[in-house]
Amino acid sequence: MHKALDFEKPINELDNKINELKNFAQENNVDLSHEIDILVNKLEKIKKQNYESLTPWQKVKIARLQGRPTSLDYIERLIEDFVELHGDRFYGDDSAIVGGIGKFNGIPVTVIGHQKGKDTKENIKRNFGMPHPEGYRKALRLMKQAEKFKRPIITFIDTPGAYCGLEAEKRGQGEAIAQNLIEMSRLKTPIIAIVIGEGGSGGALALGVGDRVCMLENSIYSVISPEGLSSILWKDAALYQKAADIMKLTSQDLLSLNIIDDIIKEPLEGAHKNIDRVSDNIKEYLQNKLQVLVNMNIKELINRRYEKFRKIGVWH
Repeated sequence: MHKALDFEKPINELDNKINELKNFAQENNVDLSHEIDILVNKLEKIKKQNYESLTPWQKVKIARLQGRPTSLDYIERLIEDFVELHGDRFYGDDSAIVGGIGKFNGIPVTVIGHQKGKDTKENIKRNFGMPHPEGYRKALRLMKQAEKFKRPIITFIDTPGAYCGLEAEKRGQGEAIAQNLIEMSRLKTPIIAIVIGEGGSGGALALGVGDRVCMLENSIYSVISPEGLSSILWKDAALYQKAADIMKLTSQDLLSLNIIDDIIKEPLEGAHKNIDRVSDNIKEYLQNKLQVLVNMNIKELINRRYEKFRKIGVWH
């Protein structure tokens, strides 16, 4: 269960009333089906109105939900015989990034993703999904291994950003991210990147250089957080909602700007309401795109990848 968002409270209150009526009808053997149907129809209308007109800030809050599905949730449902691999072979292992090998529809693949925790204890272990340099170096090691064995790469992006602590900087955080960008741009194997929650700054982009880049419907992707931008522009972190409105960080905004290629649908109330349906939508997307990329000439694949990101850089 996740803590109710402000715009979810009227929905939850009406949902509770419906459940109370159902329980009362059952316990007292009375027919309240007509009254219940009226409330159910009202509930569906409110849901539709609320979730189809979400503000950018409301989408930020959905993307950050602690109950939102993580990389490992999707790996469990999409990847057969997954074996997690650890360590960067330089410093250590970083639990904020998970990666390994498995099969998608019988095709051997390498899968890498940011990993947040389900509760406070796990979030501390995972550093709230904010990787250290060894996390990015682990990811790069697995990508180079995928290239060697001609395995396509699937990445799941979900991070507020790379960890910006002193120890991370001492171990070369900026260099590790830059190296990933360089190497991913010329890897001789297909790459599909999916933003499943937060896509924060270079920490997200370090797994985001793909032949196809897509986002779940209620995810976000931006160079800085709304709180960070409002602090810089207006010297007031409390103006985060205003910042979110101008940042163009939603999937719809980024698709219209040709920053991403596709949007993967979520249930009306968000991915956390039906992870199996979202997993099926991701599976369908991967089935459609992966086979095309696998059959493409490697030289053409790399050239297209280069041109794709070159256009984004020139446009901006």
